[in-house]
Amino acid sequence: MNRINITLAALILALPLAVSCGKESRAERESPAPSSPAVGPGEQARPSPGASDYGKVLVTNRLDIDFSKHLITFIELGADRCIPCKAMQPIMKEIAETYADRVQVVFYDVWKDPEPARKYDIRLIPTQVFINQKGNEISRHVGFFPKEEILELLKKHGIH
Repeated sequence: MNRINITLAALILALPLAVSCGKESRAERESPAPSSPAVGPGEQARPSPGASDYGKVLVTNRLDIDFSKHLITFIELGADRCIPCKAMQPIMKEIAETYADRVQVVFYDVWKDPEPARKYDIRLIPTQVFINQKGNEISRHVGFFPKEEILELLKKHGIH
């Protein structure tokens, strides 16, 4: 095979997982990041936030997140090089700071580690998944998710 065919084959194999940045309509969101990252590039991934991590976005590749400590866990599955994902980062940081005791905010970079994309069945990025304390998915959104709409969703689930 020549170099072009190998590259095409690699892209085809990666397509279901690599996913593209996308946006879906509001009806498709519900289910039964300006450019500075929310957490600096030199910071270590942490498995679960402790008291000193309240108010921060948890950037991790670990899948053993403890959902029981917060009313809602807001998971962003994206990539640090995806433009809509970058636009979500200040929103995620603000949610983490404002609702530190009630909402846990987690970021998975699915281009660096595809396992979270498989676990959450991600087809497009960014995708936001909202999980309750029992570990059940309560909502899902694909594409840039405006802060006002996230706040509406949180309010709908008892977070004011």
